Amino acid sequence: MIDNRSQHQGGFRIFYACLLVMGANYFTVTAVHSYPQFQEFTEKHSGQAANCAMCHSNGNGPTGTGPGQIDGLNEEELKRLEEARKAFQPGQKIDSPILNEFGNKIVEELGRKEVLALVKEPEALATKLNKNLDTDRDGIPDAEEYLDGTDPTNKFHGHPWKMFLVNLNRYKQHILLTFAAVLLLNYGLGHLIKGIAVLTEKR
Repeated sequence: MIDNRSQHQGGFRIFYACLLVMGANYFTVTAVHSYPQFQEFTEKHSGQAANCAMCHSNGNGPTGTGPGQIDGLNEEELKRLEEARKAFQPGQKIDSPILNEFGNKIVEELGRKEVLALVKEPEALATKLNKNLDTDRDGIPDAEEYLDGTDPTNKFHGHPWKMFLVNLNRYKQHILLTFAAVLLLNYGLGHLIKGIAVLTEKR
């Protein structure tokens, strides 16, 4: 004779196990969601539009089935994601497939524990980042690009005035040489014209 209680207990165990698995999957996915607080702060502070591409490899964020999104990752990328999620302390090499180079460097510099704490005060991220960190090597530190709402991974995208000053400093020797050459050329042309005038008068 079949014990109905045993059947019910077995059914509840299976149902409970399914709930646990679903719950684990839910928390695993939500744990790697983007943190819009950083984006919202950047937009409010700079007055510039910013999207998830500031830190994520996909401009629409990490959720979805596209490139650089969680449901579109292959087995090797999922392993890299899991390793990156364990990096709670700073100094660990990060290669998360859902983050771009700047996003990975933030986690490397601060560790996930600090990043999670900064969600409550996103303005402090700029002060926490290394002042020499310049992902796109455009001469403007990443911390400043975060505050300016510009792309820290694109060397052609920065605050116009800062880009001007950086390029002025970078090419100051070329500018000085060009300026000197123009002055000398004008000086020489001026004397040449005067000389021609004198010769013409003598004739």
